[in-house]
Amino acid sequence: FVAQQTPPDPCYDESGAPRRCIPEFVNAAFGKEVQASSTCGKPPTRHCNASDPRRAHPPAYLTDLNTASNMTCWRSETLHHSPQNVTLTLSLGKKFEVVYVSLQFCSPRPESTAILKSMDYGKTWVPYQYYSSQCRKIYGKPSKATVTKQNEQEALCTDGLTDLYPLTGGLIAFSTLDGRPSAQDFDSSPVLGERQVGGLCKCNGHAARCVKDKEQKLVCDCKHNTEGPECDRCKPFHYDRPWQRASAREANECLACNCNLHARRCRFNMELYKLSGRKSGGVCLNCRHNTAGRHCHYCKEGFYRDLSKSITDRKACKACDCHPVGAAGKTCNQTTGQCPCKDGVTGLTCNRCAKGYQQSRSPVAPCIKIPAINPTSLVTSTEAPADCDSYCKPAKGNYKINMKKYCKKDYVVQVNILEMETVANWAKFTINILSVYKCRDERVKRGDNFLWIHLKDLSCKCPKIQISKKYLVMGISENSTDRPGLMADKNSLVIQWRDAWTRRLRKLQRREKKGKCVKP
Repeated sequence: FVAQQTPPDPCYDESGAPRRCIPEFVNAAFGKEVQASSTCGKPPTRHCNASDPRRAHPPAYLTDLNTASNMTCWRSETLHHSPQNVTLTLSLGKKFEVVYVSLQFCSPRPESTAILKSMDYGKTWVPYQYYSSQCRKIYGKPSKATVTKQNEQEALCTDGLTDLYPLTGGLIAFSTLDGRPSAQDFDSSPVLGERQVGGLCKCNGHAARCVKDKEQKLVCDCKHNTEGPECDRCKPFHYDRPWQRASAREANECLACNCNLHARRCRFNMELYKLSGRKSGGVCLNCRHNTAGRHCHYCKEGFYRDLSKSITDRKACKACDCHPVGAAGKTCNQTTGQCPCKDGVTGLTCNRCAKGYQQSRSPVAPCIKIPAINPTSLVTSTEAPADCDSYCKPAKGNYKINMKKYCKKDYVVQVNILEMETVANWAKFTINILSVYKCRDERVKRGDNFLWIHLKDLSCKCPKIQISKKYLVMGISENSTDRPGLMADKNSLVIQWRDAWTRRLRKLQRREKKGKCVKP
């Protein structure tokens, strides 16, 4: 068995590059309907009867198969029964490139014949060629006019092919290229460019054949990313350069817009096309995947390029995620993703205070400089007890939080220690309450506050506190007009914060709301 190979596509060369292709020459008139302004047989005559197939001469005989064994003729009414002029209208159903028009007569040729063409399916008509023994008188044209570049698009008149002889079988054959200066330049010829009917299915060099569509209309089988009945426009998304007819030198195929796989639609811009040296004029529309630009080639506002991925990747752009408080805007650096941070704020998304700064309560200046503090010994002039172990027991790192201990305390908060100053026998800490897990005093809220600890307790590290650290504080409320804020002593729990406690504390908080705590 010999494997059948698909025949090569005439619209592409051996390497797959596009090239001009044209359909085969056909008898475009064969089998087509012809409308005649006059036909014999109505009423019947001795030689013609429209109701008798043997003596009928309908217009369909003009385009049927005419052979020696099937000599058929159309006949008009006799001149004394019809107007002096008879019109035959042939619709090809599609635009064609004319090669020639041939009329063969069963009777002597007419004294004058005019061939006209329509480029809008019969709405308007323009002269194509005249034949007459009296060109000047009948058509206002000189006979045998010299054809030049300037007048080759005009309909000419000739006095040839108008003799009465032969009495039968006479021809009027009109070749559209004969004697035309542009005949050799088929592609740039203005005559052929304007001729919309003829023997070649008009596909503008972008199809090698014509086929019938769903409505049984003849259309071009378009290639080169073109479409339309005559391949006269570019397919959607192939607008990177304007549509052009193919030539022997250049296929002029339609090119797809370069949208890096992020857009499905584009448009053509002539100004950009000219500025590019007539290379590219496509503009992408509705870029997806958070891209923007004429070619969807950069990230839109609020996103930046992930350089680990190709620009054609759907995830080529990552969200900036700039912090709503710490960042000065939503747009980040397109290359690094760095958000514009406010003073004292740092991080890729501006989500934390820089070194030497501390968090404030202001959204305008979320981070402020930490004020300079003179080194203060936690052990003050107040004498510590001789044996701190007998006075208090410092909290250990493995301290467990349970419901019983939670219920015994008046407040349970997470705090950030900002600074400390000494007031009499007390250490006054400026704190920022980050979370409140329990509170019997409505004054305890998130934000800046004070924490008071007696210097005696502090000297024995009951509790042990350091500046700029976060702590879990569980204690008893004591109302004092001299010391507003929270109070902590050797019986309070002040231990360095662990994120793992959040879930546990929320669970205890929910149980308290259900009445699980018994007030001591």
